[in-house]
Amino acid sequence: MAIKVSIVEDNEQLRTTLAKMISRSEGFECLGHHPSAEAGLAGIPNEKPDVVLMDINLPGMNGLEAFQLMKEAHPKLPVIIMTAYGTTDSAIEATKLGAFDYQAKPFEPHDMLQTVDQALECFRLMQREVEIDPAESRPTRDALIGQSAGMQEVYKAIGRVAQSDATVLIRGETGVGKELVARAIYQHSRRSNDSLLVVNCTAIPETLLESELFGYERGAFTGAHSRRIGKFEQANRGTVLLDEIGDIPLSTQAKILRVLQEKSFQRIGGNETISVDVRVLAATNLNLERAIEEGRFREDLYHRLNVVSIHIPPLRERRDDIPKLVNYFLKHFSGEHETDKPPLSPEAMELLRHHPWPGNVRELRHCIQRTMIFTRGRAIQAENIRRALKGPTELLPEVVADGDREAQTDHLLLAARRHLAAHRGPITHSRFMATADRLLVTEALRMTKGNQTHAAELLGLTRPTLAAKMQKYSIEREDYLRWD
Repeated sequence: MAIKVSIVEDNEQLRTTLAKMISRSEGFECLGHHPSAEAGLAGIPNEKPDVVLMDINLPGMNGLEAFQLMKEAHPKLPVIIMTAYGTTDSAIEATKLGAFDYQAKPFEPHDMLQTVDQALECFRLMQREVEIDPAESRPTRDALIGQSAGMQEVYKAIGRVAQSDATVLIRGETGVGKELVARAIYQHSRRSNDSLLVVNCTAIPETLLESELFGYERGAFTGAHSRRIGKFEQANRGTVLLDEIGDIPLSTQAKILRVLQEKSFQRIGGNETISVDVRVLAATNLNLERAIEEGRFREDLYHRLNVVSIHIPPLRERRDDIPKLVNYFLKHFSGEHETDKPPLSPEAMELLRHHPWPGNVRELRHCIQRTMIFTRGRAIQAENIRRALKGPTELLPEVVADGDREAQTDHLLLAARRHLAAHRGPITHSRFMATADRLLVTEALRMTKGNQTHAAELLGLTRPTLAAKMQKYSIEREDYLRWD
């Protein structure tokens, strides 16, 4: 589904250029381009945009006034402010009031599209409700599912901590659902009408993480052509989730400690102390106590984060929850594939119940998704589950060195022959191409160590197109980083 963008810009030439840029970019749709704030505000109810791009200097009502009205009427609609270098302070003020971000003119089209994509992801996280152990799970909703004693403790902890401003440390293995728990806390909190910003601390290069979190002043380093604000300042009055916090460098840990202790920090290259009102949630799959012993994590930061700790048990410790999870994923992917929910044989369920699930709920989700791709609504047997548990690589051979093109062709030809020998029917072609596409995207992400911008460039795709493919194939961080 295309990202729907509305533009509010009084400069006709720039407005037209932006509209063409959006319309020609794969994965985007320009709904309307308005010359004034009044027209932009009037267009929102009919256009129902995912993201609004709005100039700060407009005739009549200015962009700052218009944004405040947008926020009152549509509190979670992401708005990106456009500003000339001379009016950056006004854009920063808008961002502090809740605008998603700002882009200084002239901007690179790639940077703008990337910011739009990030805004949409933020919007999705804030809007998509997380249900807590529903009796009948709706497949369009995300849900924390399970009636085991361990999951009941998780639900109780969410209920107890959500309405406070306490810092929460969410712990658990990869794939157990730490982000879902964080979103559930946010959605039941007093800050649920303000922003939720998720920072994946391992997806951002170490050299850029500090500027991403705290921002920088103009001239702070080469390439710092204007002031930028960081995630903590951007999320003022809202919530920040620091995902994989155990992997951040010690120097950055010290600055995060100051935010937690004093609710203040300084931008890189600046002397001004910035005060913020931000709730911090943190998640990790690491043993932080061991990291402290090894000198990789600050003990004082650990105690500041560990005000409330929520441990999510791994799936192997709550096997009685597996049937309910399987039923939820079958309903979800039946809706996605427009088929009836298929029956599952008792033998297939036994296989699912006794698999060790090192990737936890995420691995189970991927297994059911692969099974649905192969069965297309037919009854699921034990053999279908065995096949799905082998993973998506079964259709394609091992990776061949880039320089050996003849060998690559031979291996791909062999894979095609094996596939055609095993499959017949209307989806034979699409099934093979989807598997190859997923592997190609996953390998590009692995080669770029999870940097989605670089992976998109490597594949010759736009960043939103890559994001759409990752969502389509349920490609998660662990799929491309666990091999390193």
